[in-house]
Amino acid sequence: MNSEIEVIVADESHIIYVETILDTIEKAAKIRGTGIARRSPDYIRQKMLEGKAIIALKGDKFAGFCYIESWGNKQYVANSGLIVVEDYRGEGLAKRIKNKAFQLSRTRFPEAKLFGLTTGAAVMRINYKLGYRPVTYAELTDDPAFWKGCESCVNYDILQRQNRRFCMCTAMLYDPKEHPEEEDASKTNTNTENE
Repeated sequence: MNSEIEVIVADESHIIYVETILDTIEKAAKIRGTGIARRSPDYIRQKMLEGKAIIALKGDKFAGFCYIESWGNKQYVANSGLIVVEDYRGEGLAKRIKNKAFQLSRTRFPEAKLFGLTTGAAVMRINYKLGYRPVTYAELTDDPAFWKGCESCVNYDILQRQNRRFCMCTAMLYDPKEHPEEEDASKTNTNTENE
């Protein structure tokens, strides 16, 4: 049951799940037949140590994961690597993880534009409800380090052939300037918490 699953910011104590996370992501990509940018165990460990990862646990059992990364001198933030273990799918866990990653991104990088690339309809729906909108790749970061991450995707040749204008993934963007009411609410909540 979903309520028994804790969704939290990962830390050093969660490093024991790194290999399980990477295996789960890889298996899901193979089953779906979609591309995914592979990350190294060291990269995922670092996200946990930096407080830039979300993990979902049912007791001590791994249930899901997502991480955030800033690009383009912290002007852009991507939520990446969203995965839910098959046994826990269909219960809204992906939405809970994505919401937590969104909150973490907005807290740590309040001025940044949030973006993601996805082939999954469920992730697109979650993003849309959070305020993301579909965009062209030209509206995303031009940081070469971000695009280098796409090299391990099975669709990388498409991205290259199209001069990074489009690929199989749908690009989605959340621009905080397009949501001033949320900006005001977050400032009010921050001020209330500090009093």
